[in-house]
Amino acid sequence: MKTRKKLNKNWFTMIEMVVVIVIIALLASIATPLYFRHVKRARVSAAKTQIRLLEQAVFDFRLDMGRLPDASYGLKELVSNVNNDSHWDGPYLKQGLPADPWGKAYVYKCPGEHGEFDLMSYGADGQPGGTGENADVGNWLATQE
Repeated sequence: MKTRKKLNKNWFTMIEMVVVIVIIALLASIATPLYFRHVKRARVSAAKTQIRLLEQAVFDFRLDMGRLPDASYGLKELVSNVNNDSHWDGPYLKQGLPADPWGKAYVYKCPGEHGEFDLMSYGADGQPGGTGENADVGNWLATQE
């Protein structure tokens, strides 16, 4: 009899276990949406930062070459001398050409619709337009905020 009472004092009851699990589930249901909302904002912010870096690399390329990267080669001209030009002093992106935070390639248009050239990511959905995380992020937008 003594051993049974001693065992009961050392272990949690089933009700105590259920209460703890319910509390953990409630905390997770509150924290998870906040975490994912932060992750979405961080991806948009990372895209804006990468676009600024790509834009600076394009300007560096233009200083050396006297022209913008050709639209047919796109941003590849920033990492390799595709035309074997003697003025090329790259690579202008030391880590290579990055993908956007959603794993897609950045879009480069020259001439651009919003300036001499456009650099953009189409957001999470990979399609032009959209709102929220699916909204386009471009070099003409990144400098406005």
